[in-house]
Amino acid sequence: MQMEIKTVHHWPTLKTMLRVEDVLRGADEAISVAELKRRLQTQIMDQTLRLILFYLENKGDILISDRKIVWIRNDSPEFLKMIKNSQGIEL
Repeated sequence: MQMEIKTVHHWPTLKTMLRVEDVLRGADEAISVAELKRRLQTQIMDQTLRLILFYLENKGDILISDRKIVWIRNDSPEFLKMIKNSQGIEL
């Protein structure tokens, strides 16, 4: 996904970003952009949504493939504990 930052006319609010993250995190399977918009329950500008998806993909939270979006970041306490233990970090 490409995004030309110079042409952004409307930046997303934190509230909108959190809503998008919540919907993607709560989806039990990969969803389309249209399905994401339906689940948001509020209207969102296409450019704003593309910017949020661009940010989340670059951050490593989501994977966009075949017109579907899936949440891939695993921040469960068990997973984080396993990572810390594998690194030799005492809890």
